[in-house]
Amino acid sequence: MAGLAYADARGRIYFDAANVPLADGGDLREPRADELIPAPPGTVPTMLPGRAPLLRDGRVAARRVALGALLPAGYTRLLVPAYRSLPGAPVLPLYGYTYACAVDDELHVAAVATDASEDWAPRVFAAGELEALVAARRARDPQNGVLAQVARCSLEYGCFTAQNVFLERGEAALPVSPSCNARCIGCISEQEPDAGIPSPQQRVRDEATVEELARIALAHLERVPDGIVSFGQGCEGEPLLRATTIARAIELIRARSAAGTINLNTNGSLPKSLGSLIDAGLDAARISLNSFRAPPYAAYYRPIGYDLDDVFESVRLCTARGARVSLNLLTHPGVTDAAEEAAAADGFLAASRVDMVQTRTLNVDPERYFAAIGRPTEAPLGMREALRRIAAHGVRIGNFTHAH
Repeated sequence: MAGLAYADARGRIYFDAANVPLADGGDLREPRADELIPAPPGTVPTMLPGRAPLLRDGRVAARRVALGALLPAGYTRLLVPAYRSLPGAPVLPLYGYTYACAVDDELHVAAVATDASEDWAPRVFAAGELEALVAARRARDPQNGVLAQVARCSLEYGCFTAQNVFLERGEAALPVSPSCNARCIGCISEQEPDAGIPSPQQRVRDEATVEELARIALAHLERVPDGIVSFGQGCEGEPLLRATTIARAIELIRARSAAGTINLNTNGSLPKSLGSLIDAGLDAARISLNSFRAPPYAAYYRPIGYDLDDVFESVRLCTARGARVSLNLLTHPGVTDAAEEAAAADGFLAASRVDMVQTRTLNVDPERYFAAIGRPTEAPLGMREALRRIAAHGVRIGNFTHAH
């Protein structure tokens, strides 16, 4: 049986086996045994300030601070913490809050393992090790502004794809666009002044040049077997707004090397621009969405000049033109597993070939997200069932971009 895991006002964590904390999966309920796993290595327990845990008997755990957990890469969240916000509670920062509890005096979380990759495993660096790698790489290309940006992302933000540029492994970041045509509620690089929370990252300010991008990409693909270089990162806006620059960079890369995979992470808003990149030699695209239904999509992305139909058209375009396509599905219990959402996903995936669905725990205050999207009108199916239905279409479930 799940017992309460909570924090005090100073952030110290305690277990209380006598009380059962409720979970929020779109409806308030106890977690099922098959939804709980021991907290995997890399889990970060997180106090939720101004929020008191909700208990099985309907009581609020007064004078106790609700606890969540941030999952390591490779896991998908199944439930979020259930709590009552107290007067003056601040908006939560942009993290992915997962239900946490105590089982047999051990921290457990509501999650399932969905992928594994050494390139996405947290690495412990010796003092100065990463800094030395960054300095040595920058010394080989000191005037490269994109390299300067990924150095900052590596050292300040701990971005894995940025660090991979210097570690010479896996998927490497190629940020390119300072502007965007969406105003996502959970955007990590630019929040509106009235959002009540700061952006955890600062968006790139300069427009990358063709030569800067190509130099980084070629160095990575030449040194990393089955390497991946990816336009479209968390520190930027929408890369399709720089399609001309990206197309020229791809042409330059492919004129000198046929190695590895050139990937694009995108909101899929501009199918014609995406087509031009495929013509230039783009191998794969990962297209982001939070829903297969237009209202929840628009409520979260708040798109400018495009809609969900354009996103769907981009998916179909990749399939028709021979580019591998993954969906970057921003998941949230109570939305992703709502009955009407699962039905919409079934309809799209039955009609459109998708190579992979990469689940991403949506980094947002759950209360803020439900306020924008709305709660389900009937009991959700559960995240495990939602994932099973996606996989039933022959779609691989994962979390990372793979070379093949």
